[in-house]
Amino acid sequence: MSQEKVVVITTLILGCWAIFIIAWERIAPYRKGLPFFREGFWTDLVWYTIIQSYFLKILIFDYIIGPVQKSFDWSGIQFVAHWPVAVQVLFFLVTHDLYIYLFHRFQHSSKFFWRTHEAHHSGKQIDFLSGSRSHIVEIIINQTIEFAPIIILGADPVVIPIKAMLDAMFGMFIHANISVKLGKLKYFLNSPELHLWHHANYREVFHANFSTKFSIWDYLFGTVYDPGFAPGNEPENWGLHYDYPKDYFLQHAFSVKRFDEKKMLRYSWFRKYYKLRPLLANSIVRLLSRRRDRRPQEVSSHIVNG
Repeated sequence: MSQEKVVVITTLILGCWAIFIIAWERIAPYRKGLPFFREGFWTDLVWYTIIQSYFLKILIFDYIIGPVQKSFDWSGIQFVAHWPVAVQVLFFLVTHDLYIYLFHRFQHSSKFFWRTHEAHHSGKQIDFLSGSRSHIVEIIINQTIEFAPIIILGADPVVIPIKAMLDAMFGMFIHANISVKLGKLKYFLNSPELHLWHHANYREVFHANFSTKFSIWDYLFGTVYDPGFAPGNEPENWGLHYDYPKDYFLQHAFSVKRFDEKKMLRYSWFRKYYKLRPLLANSIVRLLSRRRDRRPQEVSSHIVNG
């Protein structure tokens, strides 16, 4: 099957999975009363999930992995080329997940690299979309290390969309606001039962539950935290213990230079920027509304004139 067909199929599967997870969150919520359009929803969907993902895909594949692939002869190390596709996918899932565990753990112990990861922990209301909130630098590092070996080691091209789909499915699942128990499977597969604790604002979980897909890493390396009950349901029980900007660009600026978002509002230029996107959004809504209101008139005119 061609890579194009696999991309279409994996995209459809991912869309169905998103609908399933959203419904599951409504039926069996981990935290009751969490709104669907929670704080930061549009930032996560528009800026992190759509815009950032689109441009970083181009940057990572066309301007990082592509030149590296063409600059050297990798034929001598393409040992996975003759493996079945299923084995290739499993191999890269496990090896990359181990890397993610180790790098994730390192980010929590490094003051510098924590700044590339804190955005991911900034949300107070965690749901299926929260996993998409990741700093640009973090994504560039992780996805380059994720996909470069797949290409360089000679894997089948379909491995890329398949693995990307599985990554996204797991990301939605472990961040989803769902109450689910995996029983003994929790010692192998990660779930909201463990990962939502990682997003809680408690000292004891800052250096725990780093796994993404396979929770076995936390059990093997002694970093699991599983008290058997859920975190508190107040805002202070979740996210960061310090104030964090809500704007996409300010979140990235904050990783470079600390500032107080509220105090910055005393500057006129900052207030103009801060209010710019809501004004644009309202203008777009009004424009669409006018177009929708005109459409029946246009249809009536077409019928009369026709």
